[in-house]
Amino acid sequence: IQPSVQEALVEGRPVVALESTIITHGMAYPQNLSMAREVEEIVTRNGAVPATVGILRGQIHVGLTDKELEFLASSKNVVKVSRRDLPFVLSQGLSGGTTVSGTMIAAHKAGIPVFVTGGIGGVHRGGENTLDVSADLTELGRTPVAVVSAGVKSILDIGRTLEYLETQGVCVAAFGESREFPAFFSRQSGFQAPYHVRDEEEAAELIASALGLGLSSGVLIAVPCPQERAASGQALEEAIQRVLSEARSKGIAGKELTPFMLQKLNELTDGKSLDSNLALIQNNAKVGSCIAVALSKLQKARRKGNLPRQEDTTPPQPVVIGGVNVDFIAKVQNPVILGNGQTNAGRVRRTFGGVGRNLADCLSRLGQTPLFLSAVGKDEHSESILHYCRHMEMSAVLQLEGNTATYCAVITSAGELSVGLGDMDIHGQITEQYVSQFKEILCQAPLVCIDGNVPLSTIQYVCQLAREHQLAVCYEPTDENKASKPFLSDSWKALTYISPNLQELRAINRTLGNPLPAGIEHSE
Repeated sequence: IQPSVQEALVEGRPVVALESTIITHGMAYPQNLSMAREVEEIVTRNGAVPATVGILRGQIHVGLTDKELEFLASSKNVVKVSRRDLPFVLSQGLSGGTTVSGTMIAAHKAGIPVFVTGGIGGVHRGGENTLDVSADLTELGRTPVAVVSAGVKSILDIGRTLEYLETQGVCVAAFGESREFPAFFSRQSGFQAPYHVRDEEEAAELIASALGLGLSSGVLIAVPCPQERAASGQALEEAIQRVLSEARSKGIAGKELTPFMLQKLNELTDGKSLDSNLALIQNNAKVGSCIAVALSKLQKARRKGNLPRQEDTTPPQPVVIGGVNVDFIAKVQNPVILGNGQTNAGRVRRTFGGVGRNLADCLSRLGQTPLFLSAVGKDEHSESILHYCRHMEMSAVLQLEGNTATYCAVITSAGELSVGLGDMDIHGQITEQYVSQFKEILCQAPLVCIDGNVPLSTIQYVCQLAREHQLAVCYEPTDENKASKPFLSDSWKALTYISPNLQELRAINRTLGNPLPAGIEHSE
C-alpha cells in the first residue's frame, strides 16, 4: 500500500480505489496515461485520496506512483487480471492491469469501501448459450465494496446482467433523479434500476447501511454519462450489432472481446464513443469522490455518537525508523584465519537483522505492534524478509528498485568480529519526505526509535518533531561511523534515550569536542 494511501486509511480520510485495466487494455498510450493522471487529479480535487490498483512484477500495489502509472500505460505485454488470474500472475512475477473484480479484491483487503470505474462487465450478448458472464458480477456478490460506474457496458446484455446481479444479491441503485439504468456511453438502456439515490449523501447512507449489516456483497451505484457528452442510443446500438457480427466471424470471445469491441466502436463512431468514455470516467471520478467524502463524514459522525471503536481505545503505536538487513554470518572454525585467498573452514548462516528491524521485532513480540518505516529492494531477499517479519506491521515499508541491504560478518573462532562488509545504499531512501507522510502518527507516538542507518536529514526532521511535540525519542547509534549524526547539530538535545557502546560513545564525545575522561582511552 502506497504510504500516502496507508496514512489516509489510518486517519480515516476518504480514499477512492481506481482500476488499471482501462490503462493497460482500454486506451492507447499516451492517452491512457494522461487519462489516468487526470482521473487521479479529479479524485484529489474533490477531497479524496486516489488509490490506483495494479500488479507490478508479481506484487499487488494499492496506490501507484507516477513512474508506476507510466510503466503500466506504456508496457505491451501486461496481463488483464481478474480474480482467477491473480494467483498465476503473482506466482510468475508478472505485471498487469486489474479488472473490476481484481480491483475490488485489493480494495477490500486494503480497507477501501469505494471504488470508481468506467463501466462494469456483465452477461455478454448470447451469454445464455455461451455462459460468458463477467467475473465482475460474481465479485459484486461476494466482496463488500461499493462500485461507482456508468452502469454496464452497452455492448453487453443489460437485461440479463441486471437479473444476474439480483441473483447475486447485489444492491443496484441509479444515481440522480431517475431510475433509468445507464448503458455506459448512453444515458438510457431501456431498463430500470431497482432503486435510485438522488445525491452523494443518499449514496453514502446506502453504502454505510450495507457495510453495517455485514453483508458479504457489494453495492453498484450507476451514474449516467453527462448529457452533453452521451452517445446516441440508436446509432450506438447499430454500431454494436455490426461489431458483434465481425467478432463472431473472427472467432473473438472471452476477455479479448470487450477491448476489441470498444476499439471498433471508436472507429465506427468517429471517436464519439471514446469521447463519451472519457467523459463518463471523469464524471464517475467526481461523483465517486464526493460519495467517498460523504461516507467518511457519516462514519466519523456515527463513531462520535457511539462507543469508540477498538482502534480508538487502544493507545497510539510506537514508531521505529531504521534499517532492514539480510545478515550473512561466517564464523571461522580454526583460531588463525588463513590469508592469500585460501579457503577457511567454518559455518555460514543467514539471519535477518538491521538495527531498526530488530527493535521493531522486539516491540512486536512484546505486544506493541509498532509502525515500522524502512526500505527494501525488489529482489529475492525482500520476499524472505517480508515472510520472516509477517508478525510485524510491515505495510509502510518501501519496496524500491535496487538491492535490499545486506551485511556480511566474518567472525573469529573466539567470537570476535574480524571483517564486516555492508551494502547499505538503500537505507538512504528512508528520506524525510517518506517519513513525513506519517507525521500525524509520529506526533502521537509514545516512543519513536530511530537508528543511525537513516540519512542525517531524516534524523534532524524527527528530532525537530520531538521538540515541537515533546516526543520520547530513542536513538540507536548503529556503529562508530554513524553514531555522531544527531550530534552534528543541536538535534541531539531532543533525544530521550541513546544506547551507544564504548566506541560509539567515544565518537560522540569527539564530535561534541569534549575530552575523554581519564582512564577510558584504552578501555574495551
